[in-house]
Amino acid sequence: MKRAPKWFSSFLASNSREKNRMRQELGKIKGAIPLLMKPRNGSRWTPQERLELQHMLRAASAVYPYLIIWALPGSLVLLPFLAWHLDARRKDRERKAAAQPRV
Repeated sequence: MKRAPKWFSSFLASNSREKNRMRQELGKIKGAIPLLMKPRNGSRWTPQERLELQHMLRAASAVYPYLIIWALPGSLVLLPFLAWHLDARRKDRERKAAAQPRV
């Protein structure tokens, strides 16, 4: 095989990019359980902890589409389509940002 087709190379690149993105987002959620258990253990959250929880919840919501893929039976078949869709959305955002004049 000389070279992989362009669509296959694009698929592999987007798959790798999304895998790295998911790892980064999951890394932001690290340490959430002890923080979430504070009110149950009788403590209150400080304003800094509340801000940290907001960041963790945003990171968790970014990982949500990936979690659906693993949770629903038979949805593993949809994984390549999810990667393609997310990559297409990223390309649209980059195209729109490039088209807007910078001030």
